[in-house]
Amino acid sequence: MSSHSLKDAALEFLLLVASGKVAEAFDRHASAGLRHHNPHVRGDAASLKQAMQEGARRNPTKSLEVRRALQEGNEVAVLSHVRQHPGDPGAAVVHILRFEGGRIVELWDIWHSVPQDSVNENGMF
Repeated sequence: MSSHSLKDAALEFLLLVASGKVAEAFDRHASAGLRHHNPHVRGDAASLKQAMQEGARRNPTKSLEVRRALQEGNEVAVLSHVRQHPGDPGAAVVHILRFEGGRIVELWDIWHSVPQDSVNENGMF
């Protein structure tokens, strides 16, 4: 898989998950042995998939707007603006995905809530 297509795969995975198509995202892009580092969910693929499916049920209008995507070797980093529902100020989220054999084998996500008011005139994005 070319490095450009790894970035495409990462973006497709995240956008499918955000749109509630979690099973499709995992079928297309995740390794069965995927490990992740979200501290709120067990570290295996099945637990992450289940948590993402539950999140999609709770927040069917969730949105993910990609702001930056960077690729180096077999790793892709994506900065997104994630909103759980319309009107939600959301969060700046960085996902880092590591690939082997064209499949996601490791995933990190870092969230920072978007404040209502900020002293930083540049905003979060």
